[in-house]
Amino acid sequence: MTELTSASGDIAAADAEVLVVGVFSGEDAPELPGSLAGLDAAFGGRLAEQLAVLGNTGSASSLTRLPAPDGLNAKLVYAVGLGDADDLDDETLRRAAGTAVRAAFGKASAAIAFEGDPAATATGAVLAAHRFAGYKTDGGADTAPAEIRVYGASEAAVAKAAVLGESVALVKDWSDTPANLLRPPGFAVEIEQAARAAGIEVEILDAAALTAGGYGGVLAVGGGSSAEPRLVRLSYRPEGATKHVAFVGKGITFDSGGINIKPGAGMWDMKGDMAGAAAVVGATLAAARLGLAVDVTCTVALAENMLSGSSFRPSDVITIRGGTTVEVLNTDAEGRLVLADAISRALEDEPDALYDVATLTGGQLIALGRRTMGLMGTDTETERLRRLGEVTGEHGWPMPFPEDIVKLMESSIADVSQCATGLKRDGHMVQGGVFLSKFVPEDLPWAHLDIAGPADSDSTYGYIAKGATGFPVRTLVAVLEEFAA
Repeated sequence: MTELTSASGDIAAADAEVLVVGVFSGEDAPELPGSLAGLDAAFGGRLAEQLAVLGNTGSASSLTRLPAPDGLNAKLVYAVGLGDADDLDDETLRRAAGTAVRAAFGKASAAIAFEGDPAATATGAVLAAHRFAGYKTDGGADTAPAEIRVYGASEAAVAKAAVLGESVALVKDWSDTPANLLRPPGFAVEIEQAARAAGIEVEILDAAALTAGGYGGVLAVGGGSSAEPRLVRLSYRPEGATKHVAFVGKGITFDSGGINIKPGAGMWDMKGDMAGAAAVVGATLAAARLGLAVDVTCTVALAENMLSGSSFRPSDVITIRGGTTVEVLNTDAEGRLVLADAISRALEDEPDALYDVATLTGGQLIALGRRTMGLMGTDTETERLRRLGEVTGEHGWPMPFPEDIVKLMESSIADVSQCATGLKRDGHMVQGGVFLSKFVPEDLPWAHLDIAGPADSDSTYGYIAKGATGFPVRTLVAVLEEFAA
C-alpha cells in the first residue's frame, strides 16, 4: 500500500529514490518552471538542454529518465511533460502524475513537484499507484513506490486523494476479480464488510426475502444460477445532512446472456458486468470516509445471469417490485430488469435525487466509445454529471429520449417491453434509459449512467491501467459534495 504525503520546499533537496518534475513544451527545448531552479543548478544549468537532446520537448505526458547528478539524495530524475503552460488543467496534471508513478513501479519512493493544482497531482499519483494483484504464484510484477510525496499539496488535499484512491482501488479489484471468485452471495458479504468498516449500515436480502418482497426482476435474472441473487442496501446517515441521494447499481457478477447466449468472443469481459454496483458502493464508502454531510442510500442488485433449466425466457412476463409488469424479449438485456427492482426499492426512501450506474448496453460503446459514458434522465442531473465529469476527467454526454424510441418500448401484453418490439437495435443505448424512466417519477431529479465502455480500459495511459478503471466513483463523490454544500 502506497503512503501519500505532502511536502514543501525545494524538490532538489528531497530524500527520495525518484524525483518527478513537470516541464512545459517549447519549440526546441522544454521550458522549466521557476520552481526548478535548484534542480537545474544541480544539472549545471543544462537540464532543459539535456532533455531536448533526449527528445523531450515537454509534450503532455512525455517522460524522460535521467540519472540524478551528484549532490542530490535521489538516484533518478523523471521529467514529465505538461504541455503548453497556458493550457495546463487538472486532467493533464493527473495523467502526468500517473505516467510518472507507473514508470516508478519497483522504486522505493518518489517525490513529485508540478506547477498547477497539487490536489490534481496527488489524485493522479494515487490512482496510478494501484495495480490488481492477480493470481500469479511467483508474486507478480513490481509494485508502486511505498511512499509518494507531493510538493505543495495540503494535508487535506492529500487525505482526500487517498480516500478516493482507496475507493477506486476497491472498485477496480472487485471488477477485475474472476467471476468464480465473486458470485452474488460472496460479493454481498464483501460489500457488507467494507461498509461496516466505514460505519455504514447494511441490509442484505437473500432469495427468500427477495421473493417475499416481490423483486421479480432480480429473481428472474438470477434464477438460472446455482448462486442465488442478493439485494444489498447501504445507509449512510451523517449528522447535519439536509439532502438525501439514492445510488443504484447493476451487479451482474457474470453475464452469459442466458438463453440469448452471448458469442464466445469477449465473453470473458462479462466478469466486470457488476462494475456499476461496485462504483456506487465505492462512492458511498468515500462519502462516509470523507464525512460528507449528505444522506446516501445505496441499493445494488446482485445476480449471475446463467443458462440452465431454471433460466428465464424470452416471452416471459415478470412483475417488478411495486407491481409494474414487463414483457421479456431478450435475456441478454438483463441489467435493466435488476435495476428496475433496485430503483423501485430506492424510491420508497423518498430521496431528493437518484442516480443509477450500469454497464448496460453495447450501444453505449458504439455511440460514445470507451472513455465517455452515456447520460440519460432529467436535464438538471445529466448536465450536472456532464459538468462534473469535465472536472474529474470522467467524461459523459447527455442523450435524448426520442419519441420514436419511446414508442418502440410499448408492449401489447404488459405495462412495458423490456426492449424494442421486434428487437430493433434503433437507439440501443437509449432504449435502456427509456425503460428505466418508466420506474422513475417525472418530478424526481434522476440520471442513468451507462458506463459499458469507460468501466474498463483496453490500454494503459496516464493514471489508467489496462483493466477495470473505477469509473465514475470520483464524479459521484463530486455530486455528493455539491449536495452536501
